[in-house]
Amino acid sequence: MSELKEAPIIYHSKKEMASMNVASIPIELIQGVLSVLVFFFYETELGLESLLAGAGITIYALYDAFNDPVIGFLTDRPFRWTRKWGRRFPFIAGFFIPMIFCFWLVFTPPAFVIGSQLGTFGWLVFSTCLFDTVESFFTVNFWALGPDKFRDQGERRLMATFEVYLGFVGVILSFVAPPLLINYGTISSYSIMAAVCVAISLACYIFMIPGIKDDKPTVEHYLAHQEKQEKESFFKAAKSVLTHKNYLAFLCLYILYQAMIQTMQASVFYITRFVLKTEEEIVTIIILMLFIGSLISIPFWVRHANKTGNNRKTYIIAAIFMAIFALPLTFMRNLPGILIFIFLYGVAFGGFWPLITPVYSDIIDESVVLSGRRRESTYGGFRQFFLNLARVIQAQTLAIVHTLTGFVEGSEEQAPLALMGLQLHFGLIPAIFIAIGVLIFWLFYDITPEKSQDLKSKLIEMKL
Repeated sequence: MSELKEAPIIYHSKKEMASMNVASIPIELIQGVLSVLVFFFYETELGLESLLAGAGITIYALYDAFNDPVIGFLTDRPFRWTRKWGRRFPFIAGFFIPMIFCFWLVFTPPAFVIGSQLGTFGWLVFSTCLFDTVESFFTVNFWALGPDKFRDQGERRLMATFEVYLGFVGVILSFVAPPLLINYGTISSYSIMAAVCVAISLACYIFMIPGIKDDKPTVEHYLAHQEKQEKESFFKAAKSVLTHKNYLAFLCLYILYQAMIQTMQASVFYITRFVLKTEEEIVTIIILMLFIGSLISIPFWVRHANKTGNNRKTYIIAAIFMAIFALPLTFMRNLPGILIFIFLYGVAFGGFWPLITPVYSDIIDESVVLSGRRRESTYGGFRQFFLNLARVIQAQTLAIVHTLTGFVEGSEEQAPLALMGLQLHFGLIPAIFIAIGVLIFWLFYDITPEKSQDLKSKLIEMKL
């Protein structure tokens, strides 16, 4: 067999980068709606007890946690169709439509379960786990595609910019669509809202197809390299991933960032309904202020990252400011105050989100140098595995705080202590989450600009 050639570095058009990241719109839309509304819908609209709602979401998260790494490991190997269709494209394109249909089911409980605690709890677990089964095939392979397809550092930052701006569209929609489409107290309006999200996602599916295709030269190089490697067991791959120090440091901050975001997102509906006592549309105004701050700040953060070349430093600074500006939300009981600090929080958020992909890509580069293998899906599977801890943290935070402060499910009037509980999981508790994550990342993550450049040189030498 002939000697392996160097791994191809293929440069892509902005059109192709934008096409791939159109997928960020439905990803952020669907995950955003699930984060902000599942607990709220099942607790306040269907009357499910807080602890049962928390338990149901925890079961879903634990199922997802074990599902993702296995799917990641299985889809990292070649299949009969790999040479013709690519490594990631068949899974991304094939599981997208089943995923969004199952998302709709989460908000469309059959009539016979409504009114029954056991029936409602069962539907929550069944529908979310069914959604997760197909979602994992899509998400794990989508996140695995980026580091393999975009290998140039400049392209990675540019691609991340497309990801952030298009992802913002999805996140904004996840907050704009529900308040405009749901009516508090009308269960069927949530199903209609979910159907509109499905329609938006289907429209995005058409535009994302060209961008989610694998590069054929990269696939050919992978297959040639794969022939020279021995097969690897799941447990050996898992051990390699879970002993990768920089990956674990990244995961700690990423999990706690997600716990922060998801807890704050879910809190917005509680704050507007019970603390501010305003209409659903105020949710949209609050979230728009967050994204105005983010959109204004993103170019400055990206320019700073490009100028310094220091992903680590920029990532840490942005995360620290997120904690600082989240904290005062604990004490805000008027709309102007909330809008001011949400805007400032958005300014910091605009620096953190664009750096997630470049930081993660540096870690994938290091993993290939350390192991001599490309395990993007395995890494992505474990990333999704631990991401589910964020869902557990969010669900248990809401459930425990509501139980301890006497929140009454299905009631429009809440005691002062219950209202304080809502504000705690809107400001103080999320700020603590991200502060802990930053400390761990700062202590253990050591990929500097110099080390990143050294990793790329080694990848060229290794022809990977």
